Amino acid sequence: MIMTTTPSIEGSRITKYVGLVTGEAIIGVNIFRDIFARITDIVGGRSSAYEKELGKARHMAYQEMEAAAAHVGGNAVVGVDIDYEVIGNSMLMVAVSGTAVVVDTE
Repeated sequence: MIMTTTPSIEGSRITKYVGLVTGEAIIGVNIFRDIFARITDIVGGRSSAYEKELGKARHMAYQEMEAAAAHVGGNAVVGVDIDYEVIGNSMLMVAVSGTAVVVDTE
């Protein structure tokens, strides 16, 4: 399924706007990753532990949105927006939304 941040899909014609679809994922980060991330914050560099968890959450949110689009009869999602939030000290939330559409496949 095509998912894009743009309002249209180049080379394809949108024949029907089905509706708003969303996907959310909230994941916990364990205390050991949190400790290592804080050390990384102090000495500098990237926290690969958080990056991996954030990647997992983003993937889950996109999968959920794709399933929601298919459920309402869409074969693509346009205008995709992604938001990240930290809940408490150890929860990461990823929320994605977009408009499910039907595009010509010919």
